Amino acid sequence: MPARLLHTGQVVVDLVMDLDHLPNSGGDVLASSARFEVGGGFNVMAAAARNGMPVVYLGRHGTGRFGDLARQALSAEGIEVTAAIDTGQDTGLSVALIEPSAERSFISYVGAEGGLSLADLQGVTVQAEDYVYVSGYSLLHEGKVDSLLQWLKALPEGTCVAFDPGPLVNSPDSAQIRALLPLISLWSSNREEALRFSGCADIATALDRLSAWLPESALIVLRDGPQGCWLRQGGQTRQVSGFPVTAVDTNGAGDAHAGVLLASLAAGCSAEQAALRANAAAAIAVTRRGPATAPGSDEVLALVTVTVT
Repeated sequence: MPARLLHTGQVVVDLVMDLDHLPNSGGDVLASSARFEVGGGFNVMAAAARNGMPVVYLGRHGTGRFGDLARQALSAEGIEVTAAIDTGQDTGLSVALIEPSAERSFISYVGAEGGLSLADLQGVTVQAEDYVYVSGYSLLHEGKVDSLLQWLKALPEGTCVAFDPGPLVNSPDSAQIRALLPLISLWSSNREEALRFSGCADIATALDRLSAWLPESALIVLRDGPQGCWLRQGGQTRQVSGFPVTAVDTNGAGDAHAGVLLASLAAGCSAEQAALRANAAAAIAVTRRGPATAPGSDEVLALVTVTVT
């Protein structure tokens, strides 16, 4: 069986609005566009699936308009869903505000995806070659985190646990993150998240500190915008160059990077080869509007080939 991506995070629906600037507190601004898009964990899964990796979503999804949208999007990408529909509530919503600089801000409401039981997770048999994706958002949901940690500790030896802390997991101090750190095989975050989590002022020091907290064999990938990304594994640090583009929307770029990175590693690429492909995917994604804008493998390889040549 080929390596699969087993995603334990949260699929939500994004209300994406483009605007000239964020309002002041109590103020009001007009958006130039507004649309509903399925996002959250869906972005990573779509990126991996479009690059040839079988994907399974282990998270919950709700009853109602947003749950229907989530399931339709997952089905369209060929992503398997294992959890039954939560009949008690709908899937959650995130308002994504996109400024002309391509920077984005979020306001989120948690729905059915905020809960997860051990029975939900045990609905799929994990193989040692699988990649298990854990989102930092999951550590913040009281109805999810304990079951998730218990399940992760029982995974088959050799299973790769990939962790993305996201913007809300700010330090290693909580009991949940301390329990998770020894289980992580691959750390994937952007520069700002890594600096904030580690309490460091520069990437080199942050990489040193993360390496000390994680297993010795763990691969650390820090995205650094147009500069590409940094890799640390086994005491060795490498920078993998990015691809110059004009960004119009950075929403989902990190997810595109993570999904393509995992798909490339699962396909047998080295860490550096996988990071180069992931950089190309993120560069293409930021030239498109919307959260799930990861390209397919043909586009990724075309950009990598042209640049290398």
